[in-house]
Amino acid sequence: MQSNIFLGLIVGENIITLQQVSSTNDYLKQNLSNSTPYKEGTVIMAEDQYAGKGQVGSVWKSQAGKNLTISVLLNPTFLAPTSQFQLNIAVSLAIIQALEPILGEQLSIKWPNDIYYNDKKLGGVLIENVIRGNQWKHAIIGIGLNINQTDFGDQTKACSLKQILHQTLDKKHILIALCEALSYQYDLLKQGFKQQKQAYHHHLYQLGKTSFFEIDGLQYQGKIIDTTATGRLVVDFGDRIADFGIKEIAFR
Repeated sequence: MQSNIFLGLIVGENIITLQQVSSTNDYLKQNLSNSTPYKEGTVIMAEDQYAGKGQVGSVWKSQAGKNLTISVLLNPTFLAPTSQFQLNIAVSLAIIQALEPILGEQLSIKWPNDIYYNDKKLGGVLIENVIRGNQWKHAIIGIGLNINQTDFGDQTKACSLKQILHQTLDKKHILIALCEALSYQYDLLKQGFKQQKQAYHHHLYQLGKTSFFEIDGLQYQGKIIDTTATGRLVVDFGDRIADFGIKEIAFR
């Protein structure tokens, strides 16, 4: 285990690198439950995360040493537990902010927080919360970004920075940019910056475009028109408008 310090950042002042771990989120949760005193902004990074998790029980597969797999500890006690989607927005925007100088405007956020380049998945986010009573105690922000992996097997929708740019990238440089962007967006969130949701919608994948969706095994055509305050996806099907939670609707 190795610890590094990047001065001047809220996120990334303390970075703990693990050579191998099942899940950086699980590692951080377990240590918090054992009362390990981690400073807010601590980053847990794994060279080899062999059992990474995605949304609602899905799996995040990552080749050892190739990608960025991290978890960040934040303590958003200034937000009510009902405002969790605001943190999701801030984290998603931070990833876009960190990657745009490298990849340009082809980046988007596929609801709720997958990072896409054109029509392929470049990364994802899993936020797990610790709530006590009516107070939000901790948020564990799991982020996976495909950096130098080029073989994704049957994951045909996946892509990496190396595939896009045709060169091997330095993961540390991307990590520093990501920590800076997370610090910036988290600070805006603390200040109650109202434009974050507008920026999120600006980058929202397929917003306002006719798309095909699957709901309860049936296929429908509609347009994404909004997200609710609690993070549900609002879709206009022409004859009706409805909103959906995670796993209640899928792109097809």
